[in-house]
Amino acid sequence: MAYSPETRAQLERDAKEIIARYPKPRSALLPLLHLVQSVDGHITSDGIEFCAEQLGITPAQVTGVATFYTMYKHKPVGEYHVGVCINTLCAVMGGDQIWEELSEYLGVGHDEATEDGKISLERLECNAACDYAPVVMVNWEFFDNMTPEKAKQLVDDLRAGKEVAPTRGPKRLCTWKEASRVLAGFPDGRAGEGVQAGEPTLAGLKLAKERNWQAPPPQASAPEADEPAAGSQTQGDTHK
Repeated sequence: MAYSPETRAQLERDAKEIIARYPKPRSALLPLLHLVQSVDGHITSDGIEFCAEQLGITPAQVTGVATFYTMYKHKPVGEYHVGVCINTLCAVMGGDQIWEELSEYLGVGHDEATEDGKISLERLECNAACDYAPVVMVNWEFFDNMTPEKAKQLVDDLRAGKEVAPTRGPKRLCTWKEASRVLAGFPDGRAGEGVQAGEPTLAGLKLAKERNWQAPPPQASAPEADEPAAGSQTQGDTHK
């Protein structure tokens, strides 16, 4: 279904602002995809057409990018998109068990949403938070040191409409569409809320200070093989 005139006008205003940030319009494709996802909840044919029109490229070129990155969804996801890390460290710390139990509990699989539209589930390869493994994310906010029981309680609270705060970051969760708008480059003013870096993250820095560890000085680059070292003579010099 095509965008309403009001929605289209707002999208065009936002797109103009995004494109103006870049030296070349095509560079704005990734945030534009987040922008249309913030309206539709996922990447639609209308969203693809809109991005192509705004950037002067083909829908096929937009689709090629949109299907490459997993943060762009191609079917509806939940109001709260739950990602369970199943990469190596999280997996051995219990991530695989969290995934299996949560998937069975919700009755949905990878990139599938519950019938009420509240929760969708994704197997994530890495949340870049190994010091808090196993980690679950909701709309890209961290829930650290999780267990199957804690994960089930988390989705129950979300489905019940309770206010839920991530372990680190903002004091409350935003919706999937709101998160997509932030990723499009329209901050919600809450980036500095809550805990930013917890104790596990800071442990290495604290240890380095206690032991007075210093980074090694940068090494001087070696002279190029075809350049004479300083003070040396070339073959021509020796015969002068």
